[in-house]
Amino acid sequence: MDAIDNYVWQQLVAISWFLLCWGGYTRYALFKGRTTPCLASVLHLYREDWMRRMLLRENRIADASVIGNLERNASFFASSTLLILAGILTVLGASDRAVSLLADLPFIQAASREWSEVKLLCLAVVFIYAFFTFSWCMRQYNFAAVLIGSAPMVGERHVTAQERKAFAERTARVISMAANQFNQGLRAYYFGMAILAWFINPWLFMLLSAGVVLVLYRREFHSDVLEVMVYTQTPTFEPAKEKSE
Repeated sequence: MDAIDNYVWQQLVAISWFLLCWGGYTRYALFKGRTTPCLASVLHLYREDWMRRMLLRENRIADASVIGNLERNASFFASSTLLILAGILTVLGASDRAVSLLADLPFIQAASREWSEVKLLCLAVVFIYAFFTFSWCMRQYNFAAVLIGSAPMVGERHVTAQERKAFAERTARVISMAANQFNQGLRAYYFGMAILAWFINPWLFMLLSAGVVLVLYRREFHSDVLEVMVYTQTPTFEPAKEKSE
């Protein structure tokens, strides 16, 4: 009886630590990004520059093409997530066989069928969340495409400079919101990979969950590409002055 209680306690501690790592880092990255340069905040500045320059171009085909490529990336991950979910549900339908196969592998902690199904369900929930974030990301890129299509043209004199600036900021914000959803979906993939260690050992699962946080923090706040974008070419766009007639 004590062994069963100890096993259940280990599983509960492991999943609690996992949720703390995922949710805690998401909140931490959100608040730290408001005061510290990170990939999300720096890229938003570049998106604002992009939209301001787009308003100076008569031909916006290239801009619409970029949005389409970004949307296709989200679509690819959404489709891949559905395939992963199909595989997880297939394993759930043959949980007895899956448990027996896991028991034959080295370093695998013995688990009951019920707990194996709980772990698979947790994995399915993570990828369901990923699917919803990627699909919402796709819709937001669709919204951005509509905004680009409705952008005022260069020769529209009834549109003031203030209105153009507000439009550029609003469109850049929509694109950044879509990119943030894509980032959330990728984080779900990272933490979903960590859940695989739960089938081996709960302590290894906790260790890898913390490792995912370190990897995400390193990439978003201290990566080489961030250093290049911040110090090589900080966005400082100034619209060209219109020539007086």
